[in-house]
Amino acid sequence: WSEDRFNEIVKETSTFIKKVGYNPKSVAFVPISGWHGDNMLEESANMLWYKGWTKETKAGVVKGKTLLDAIDAIEPPVRPSDKPLRLPLQDVYKIGGIGTVPVGRVETGIIKAGMVVTFAPSNVTTEVKSVEMHHEQLEQGNPGDNVGFNVKNVSVKDIRRGNVASDSKNDPAKEAASFNAQVIVLNHPGQIGAGYAPVLDCHTAHIACKFAELIEKIDRRTGKSLENSPKFVKSGDACIVKLIPSKPM
Repeated sequence: WSEDRFNEIVKETSTFIKKVGYNPKSVAFVPISGWHGDNMLEESANMLWYKGWTKETKAGVVKGKTLLDAIDAIEPPVRPSDKPLRLPLQDVYKIGGIGTVPVGRVETGIIKAGMVVTFAPSNVTTEVKSVEMHHEQLEQGNPGDNVGFNVKNVSVKDIRRGNVASDSKNDPAKEAASFNAQVIVLNHPGQIGAGYAPVLDCHTAHIACKFAELIEKIDRRTGKSLENSPKFVKSGDACIVKLIPSKPM
């Protein structure tokens, strides 16, 4: 139950949190023992030096003692159900007697039976017959829901993991020939310049994307421009880059 070890971990973790552009003051640090249950649900008597955690939120300063307090203090994300539908596919199943059933999590918008959806970049359009979650039929799937939905006249060969389903009548998703991205280089040997082509994890797709152009180097925390058209970036840098996917995305 070493206070010194706890402080050491807080210091190291805070440095990493800053490195990726977050404020450590908005994070609760809780010393716990999962094995013994200390500070999990109830305050522990084994760490008298521990006075509780404090974190800053938009609503003000929040305090607590246990891991449960810290979990309860997490602000739930806004569920953007008013935005156009975006549903990245995690898998596509063929179920006997039902047909083709794509599954994935609704990121924005809603999905419901009768909706005509388009899958990008496959460019397949079809009608949704039904929507289910945990084997129960839903009137509609909302942001955050992991759903399966039955589609008409589509083979499992036509769509795949990484495709994105969207409402064909409301700003449908389109293939991106290129896009600009904010990239933070956490740990990379040597320097990165134009032509570098790492594998990018974009929602459920894994596609190699080429750094076509380094547009600008920026401050990680503020986003302010530090240098236009840098020749290269290295570990610790943040930048805006133009990326070109090697396959449709």
